[in-house]
Amino acid sequence: MPIPAKAFQRWLHGIAPHTSTSDICRVSGIKRTTLAQQLVRGKVAEATVVSISRAYNVNPVSALAAFDAYRQLADTHPPTRAELVSQISTADLLRAVLARSAADPGGAPAAAAAAAADAADAAAEPAGSPALEPAPHATSVKNWVEAIDDGELRHRVSAATGIAPQNYSAQLTANRLAPELAVATSLAAGVGPASGLVATGLVTEAEAGWPPGARQAALDSLSDGELTTLAGDRLQTLGRALRRQEHDHEKTEKIWENLG
Repeated sequence: MPIPAKAFQRWLHGIAPHTSTSDICRVSGIKRTTLAQQLVRGKVAEATVVSISRAYNVNPVSALAAFDAYRQLADTHPPTRAELVSQISTADLLRAVLARSAADPGGAPAAAAAAAADAADAAAEPAGSPALEPAPHATSVKNWVEAIDDGELRHRVSAATGIAPQNYSAQLTANRLAPELAVATSLAAGVGPASGLVATGLVTEAEAGWPPGARQAALDSLSDGELTTLAGDRLQTLGRALRRQEHDHEKTEKIWENLG
């Protein structure tokens, strides 16, 4: 839910008093026209608050919690293991499978594959880069909701927010979720209210209060069976998505061919 312009201006005066709009936009990287349009409409985007907060060394989650629509963010909870694992990319899961296979003396083919993958990673990534890709990833939103869904989550979110279930599902399919829906989903599932904002990419893990290295620790805690099953499920989901894309592409090409 966008922030009311008057509440935003009061907040802005509190963190950057006597600072011109031009200077605020310059420091935060927001276009002046963008901020001006939001103020005229009377609704300021959450992303604007986040950008300005970072520019003035204010925690974005705490900044959003200052507004009535997001006051629940003041109540912080650590993420569950399922949430942490949901924010690990498929590529990182596969690398973990290969790494564990390489540790098995009997897994020579897997060891060779792991060595090749490590060599490719070393060539592609700068030295000192993190072991895991930063959240979010290509299916982070959908994976996060699936990780906390008890089977009735979508219905509770729909009842609490008024969003039609099909519209909610459409956002998940597109790997996006409006900030207010992300928070509502967290509350409906009984998890930390900022977790959904991490999955959507609005805030970082550190800004949401996730412990350093928490995702890696969650990954390491998976048994070989759990890891392999999860990676397999992700690959199946990816395969279905790719097949749909290929089918849509073929249909488009046939349409163009018929049009001459």
